[in-house]
Amino acid sequence: MSTRTPASGSGRPPQDPAAPPDPRLDPMGAPSGTTVLGPDDVARALTRIAHEVVERNKGVDDVVLLGIPTRGLPLARRLAQRLAQVEQVPVDGLVGSLDVTMHRDDLAHQPTRTIGDTYVPGAGIDGKVVVLVDDVLYSGRTIRAALDAISDLGRPRAVQLAVLVDRGHRELPIRADYVGKNLPTATAERVRVLLAEIDGEDRVVIEGTGR
Repeated sequence: MSTRTPASGSGRPPQDPAAPPDPRLDPMGAPSGTTVLGPDDVARALTRIAHEVVERNKGVDDVVLLGIPTRGLPLARRLAQRLAQVEQVPVDGLVGSLDVTMHRDDLAHQPTRTIGDTYVPGAGIDGKVVVLVDDVLYSGRTIRAALDAISDLGRPRAVQLAVLVDRGHRELPIRADYVGKNLPTATAERVRVLLAEIDGEDRVVIEGTGR
């Protein structure tokens, strides 16, 4: 039960030399704003979440991590590696990918979207504890879409949520079970999660409102 697409190259797309500079970038090409988590902070947060998953579920025998692309997937893979080390189990049976594109409630406003990859471990998710993994929890609408998408794959025993950053401002009654960092923000601010697999570095940055 697996549909895979070739992984795209990591890093940022080349910039047109004639194009105006991106105001979100500093002169060296790095995201502007305030760094709130560095590489060591991200690593510690993921290690802590992994131990919390093990403790809450009394092991990982029935746990399946489903990363929500784009950045939720590499986070899920990192968590799976940590769980495998702690519990001495194979990584492949712990992690999958869940694309939520076709379940989003804003498709009418943004109908053109790239459909990502969805795959689950060979044992499926029926009767399992599914831990959804995403980078930032904001309004809750992506997670609502993920819950709908899960119903197309099977019937898990329970669904939990792990996020690297919870920035608040929920629009739906959704709460994370595992949080790397609670980060109070203004609605006008933007939280950017950079990951080495995609962006070449691990960092969480807040942009906007003069930070």
